[in-house]
Amino acid sequence: MLQVWSMPRCWWRTAQVVCSILWVSMLFPDKSFQDQNQHCDIIPGSMSLPVLEKRGDIILGGLFSLHDMVMEPHLTFTTKPPPTQCTRFNFRTFRWMQTMIFAIEEINRDGKLLPNITLGYKIYDSCSSPHQALKAAMELMGSEDASMPEGRLRGQSICRGTVPAVIGDGGSTQSLVVARFLGVFHVPQVSYFSSCACLSDKKEFPAFLRTMPSDFFQVNALVQLVKHFGWSWVGVIAGDDAYGRGGANIFVNEVRQLGACVALHEIIPKNRARKAISSIISNIRSSGARVILVFAVEQDAAALFDEALREGLDGIQWLASEAWSTAAVLSTPKKYRAILQGSMGFAIHRVHIPGLQDFLLRLHPSSPDASEDPFLIPFWEEVFQCSLGERNVKLPCTGAEDLRTVANIYSDVSQLRISYNVYKAVYAIVYALRSLGGCEDGKGPFALQACPDTHSIQPWQLLHYIKQVEYFNSFGDEITFDKNGDPAAMYDLVNWQLKPSGGIQFVTIGKFDVTVGDRRQKLQIQSEDIVWNGNQTQVPLSVCSKVCPPGTRKAIRPNFPICCYDCVVCTAGEISNQSDAIECVRCLPEFWSNGERTACIPKQMEFLSFSDTMGITLMAISLIGSLCTCAVFVVFSFHRTTPVVRANNSELSVLLLFSLTLCFLCSLTFIGRPSEWSCMLRRTAFGITFVLCISCILGKTIVVLMAFKASLPGSRVMKWFGPTQQKAIISLCTLVQVLICTAWLIMAPPTPRQLIPRESAVVILLCDEGSPVAFGLVLGYIGLLACLCLLLAFLARKLPDNFNEARFITFSMLIFCAVWVAFVPAYISSPGKYSTVTEVFAILASSYGLLGCIFAPKCYLILFKPEKNTRKHVMSRMDRF
Repeated sequence: MLQVWSMPRCWWRTAQVVCSILWVSMLFPDKSFQDQNQHCDIIPGSMSLPVLEKRGDIILGGLFSLHDMVMEPHLTFTTKPPPTQCTRFNFRTFRWMQTMIFAIEEINRDGKLLPNITLGYKIYDSCSSPHQALKAAMELMGSEDASMPEGRLRGQSICRGTVPAVIGDGGSTQSLVVARFLGVFHVPQVSYFSSCACLSDKKEFPAFLRTMPSDFFQVNALVQLVKHFGWSWVGVIAGDDAYGRGGANIFVNEVRQLGACVALHEIIPKNRARKAISSIISNIRSSGARVILVFAVEQDAAALFDEALREGLDGIQWLASEAWSTAAVLSTPKKYRAILQGSMGFAIHRVHIPGLQDFLLRLHPSSPDASEDPFLIPFWEEVFQCSLGERNVKLPCTGAEDLRTVANIYSDVSQLRISYNVYKAVYAIVYALRSLGGCEDGKGPFALQACPDTHSIQPWQLLHYIKQVEYFNSFGDEITFDKNGDPAAMYDLVNWQLKPSGGIQFVTIGKFDVTVGDRRQKLQIQSEDIVWNGNQTQVPLSVCSKVCPPGTRKAIRPNFPICCYDCVVCTAGEISNQSDAIECVRCLPEFWSNGERTACIPKQMEFLSFSDTMGITLMAISLIGSLCTCAVFVVFSFHRTTPVVRANNSELSVLLLFSLTLCFLCSLTFIGRPSEWSCMLRRTAFGITFVLCISCILGKTIVVLMAFKASLPGSRVMKWFGPTQQKAIISLCTLVQVLICTAWLIMAPPTPRQLIPRESAVVILLCDEGSPVAFGLVLGYIGLLACLCLLLAFLARKLPDNFNEARFITFSMLIFCAVWVAFVPAYISSPGKYSTVTEVFAILASSYGLLGCIFAPKCYLILFKPEKNTRKHVMSRMDRF
């Protein structure tokens, strides 16, 4: 094998010729080879196959699959094989054959294209079988009585009597076999229905041309259709032949490049076994695909739909390949209407051929030339279900039968699509013959500018002219072939719609034209004219996963195709404002996603406001504390002459009450939207008022302690701690804090600041300390005074109970220090506005501690124990001491 593949091209061509001769010897074992010196009889003819022929100056060959099946005989290899029997007569293909005869007779009758030349034909039935098609092609090549001049046997010549061109075959599988055989001899073959893209390979099929566009263009149109309607989950079912497998494979590759996915890819077996097709139906159900492309010939498609009907498969939008997109065998029977209504597919351009219908209806077994037509009798018997012979299986024909009285696929000329291809194929060859005959000597296309011999036309010469064909026919269509032998592709998009009478009609709803320059304009669809499966007007949805709405993103499912995904809601702070978003987009730091995750909106400003619950609560507590302080002042004012009030230094008590009121009220400056003035006020007011308060308590503690010392005999210490000195101590301590706050405001004042956390939906508004050192000094100074006051009060705790308040000051200072020691870690760890809440709570808690521990016992004694509010009771313990 390696040696064969490495042979030079000319040797390889010779090997192909030898293989073809061996095929002949196997197919016709009764034929003996003659001497090679005789003219071309090395490929003997055989009249074992029925043939419809008409003599002429130039004979065109024809291959048509007039039957759909071949009954293969049992071979014993001991006797001569019996003749092949073909079954299931195909009316549509018979119409195609008659169209070829019509075109030839039209050309002969007109006489303008080929003056003084009469065309003849030789037509064989290939029976939809590659084997039978090859036998027919060999008979066309081996004809001994064809009216072709005798040719010489040489490298690329053909045998005497061979037809110069062949029209056919229809199926791609048959054409593959015939094209390989005819390509060896460069006999031009023009197919009217073979669309397999593989036939465009000119290295393998050098003599093959066609008037049927390649499946490559059909698949391109189908892919554009899938893209247009947004189907991303499509099933593909193909016939088990070159047409089905080739087209389906191209479609699968193109769809995947488009970004869509193939839900299933199944093959209809050629034996159409019910079990295998039932498995295909089950796979369709389990796939979830709503749109299924059936890339198969009409016989395979019918087997699939029969099983779909048996198993009750419905709700599928079927896409038809060109082979069955207008097939009457599927559109005519009522049983298919329920599942195929709304089907859609591409069909080649159709025309109305004048005079063809009358030509088709002229046939009758009693006509003079009927005896020479071997295909008329089986056609007639199939149409009228009668017998023209002596067989008793059917009733004998009466002779009164008339084709005009029946309506069937054969006589229906409303969908002349493939028939038009046959018509164009005949005319393409005729135009090539015309160009060949019009060659001027010395201007020929061959060696030494030679022209072909019109009296001995060689097929390889005719092939050259067929490739150069370019003309506009009577229907306004341009007929030409590209370098691959393919015509310009133009399709009609047809929709299977129900007529009011209940039948199926093919409504053209668009077209696909590859000759249009703009790729986006090649496919044109009138969407408003489409009726979908189930008589719906809304485009069916065929997706593995539904479209992810805005606000979500696609998350690919593991071990599933890319079209299968889950819709995941964007995380907080991210959005997607389009459907089927691949990923969510994070908002800018100042923005946050809305509830639907579809847009970024400005973040909410978070601060301790007067309107929220926490702010209202703290404001109420602050005002209550201020009122309580005022109430204590009122009580002290009304009882200012009583011993308890006078014994506790009423002036310092009033000043302390005033400072406590300011402490309660300064907490209000921490509530509300931070501003430059509020930030400066809250820090300085807090620092100064609390220093004033602690200074007053310090003064009272010193007075209590010094009063005890002064009561000792000979002590004159009180003269150093009189009212003036007490005021000086308070003023001096407060002045230090005022100087610290003033320096703070001048050098680095507190300012409002926005804290923008990435993972939060709010912008935190707070007051920046400006100078952490200054803030630390303010707190540290307050703590220093508090500690000094606590120390002095602790030293004076054992003085007579009824005279001094050192014990209550000790308790108040313990509470004060405990609150502010706990404040530091709580303040640092509290997020957002809760740090401000912590600070306000510390202010209020310490203020209430001071108010309650120092003044609550006195108020209780004044209001509820007036009998103890006497000089005697106050001084009693002193006397005992």
